[in-house]
Amino acid sequence: MVDEQDHLLPIANVGRIMKQILPPRAKISKEAKETMQECASEFISFVTGEASDKCQKENRKTVNGDDICWALSALGFDDYAEAILRYLHKYREFERERANQNKVGGSQDKDEASNCKCIQAGKQSVIPPPLECRVIEKGNSSLTRPS
Repeated sequence: MVDEQDHLLPIANVGRIMKQILPPRAKISKEAKETMQECASEFISFVTGEASDKCQKENRKTVNGDDICWALSALGFDDYAEAILRYLHKYREFERERANQNKVGGSQDKDEASNCKCIQAGKQSVIPPPLECRVIEKGNSSLTRPS
């Protein structure tokens, strides 16, 4: 039997994300973190399952970012789908530029390159630009979309 914890996001990561939106001195109970951990994990599974079903119908084995955006929209999360799609386009543009810089001979400034790299298990990888999130006040029905 698979341990339930193996299907959940790490609680430390969930707590860190929650803390980012709260005032500096705010506290988060263990119960709140666990509840959010279960909800976020379930949401990811729900969306990924829908995207996976689409891929299976199309005889594909790999779920990609476009499939996730499609699934979000198909499940009624259009606002999230639009935001993720904008991020996906920015990410792909970032990757294209990085690939072009590598082809030119890596003329990128060493300081700038070191700011964009991290080390994971002995491998270097580039950190994509951060996803920009905006907090919408409860009851605010006039949403403005960034250009």
